[in-house]
Amino acid sequence: MLLRKLTQLCLFLSLLIVMSQVSAKTIKIATISPDGTLWMQEMRAGAKEVKKRTQGRVVFKFYPGGVMGSDENVLRKIRIGQLQGGAVTMGSLRGVYSDIDIYSLPYLFSSFEQVDYVREKLDQTLLDELEKKGFVAFGFGEGGFSYMMSDSPLYTAEDVRKQKVWIPSGNKVGEAVFSSAGVSPVTLPVSDVLTGLQTGLVNTVITSPIGAIALQWHTRVKYVMDVPLNYIAAILVVGKKAFNKIKKEDQDIVREVMKGVFERISAANRRDNLAAQAALKQQGIEYVSLPKETLDVWHEIGEKATEKLKKDTSYSPSLYKSVMDHVKAAKAKH
Repeated sequence: MLLRKLTQLCLFLSLLIVMSQVSAKTIKIATISPDGTLWMQEMRAGAKEVKKRTQGRVVFKFYPGGVMGSDENVLRKIRIGQLQGGAVTMGSLRGVYSDIDIYSLPYLFSSFEQVDYVREKLDQTLLDELEKKGFVAFGFGEGGFSYMMSDSPLYTAEDVRKQKVWIPSGNKVGEAVFSSAGVSPVTLPVSDVLTGLQTGLVNTVITSPIGAIALQWHTRVKYVMDVPLNYIAAILVVGKKAFNKIKKEDQDIVREVMKGVFERISAANRRDNLAAQAALKQQGIEYVSLPKETLDVWHEIGEKATEKLKKDTSYSPSLYKSVMDHVKAAKAKH
């Protein structure tokens, strides 16, 4: 009798395990971020917490290092159901929601205090609107400010025209700024830029301090134009159809955990970018300050570029005005 009861109990427990495995929702996430980076470490930690708190009902599976292709390919695979989500740049989502990368407008911010002020006002609005377009997101992962870095000191647009400037393919902000400045940039895959710097194919790059060190580009530059060109951020999105298949209480857990993940990523990247900026200076790389007249000219170029971007990407007039109003208030406050 006891043996029969134990056998029945084992069968019952096995059935529960099988049923939990069948009912588990696996969210396949792709990103170009390499394994072992802060992004992947934090997202894997978040996935582990989600699995624990949902008792295995929600499981994340990651495809790092670009094995699923570019951000555009990842979004296409989400639409056809091959993937459920991806950690992508905001710019890659323009075709889904044109306002999503409005923080990256040229020369929009000049300090992190301004960034924090505006993001506190508008982040949730952007995330809510993106969800209406079919993608659930959990927050923005800060990449920091991008700067123009070169082997020569750069002040004016004329100085930049004499350089071989690299920008990544499809970088709308960079294209708009350099087009407005009369600069013809060179486009290369990120993986080829260091070789391009070493061979002289390019001698000027646009990147963040942490990006310059991580990619070893800092070994080939001597000067940084000390004016933030634009603000960089990325975002983790999950297709809404896939997300809606998760139980409501599990959705709440995923939102809570992944929001915390991106808050930690942003805080860590903020610290790392400030540390990287100091490290570049310690290694003898000079930050070039611009006189007011020259800075005003670059801001005029930025305004022309913004008009191009507004025309090409159809930013919402009301949101654009809201961003500008908040930036003005932030500048007055800080």
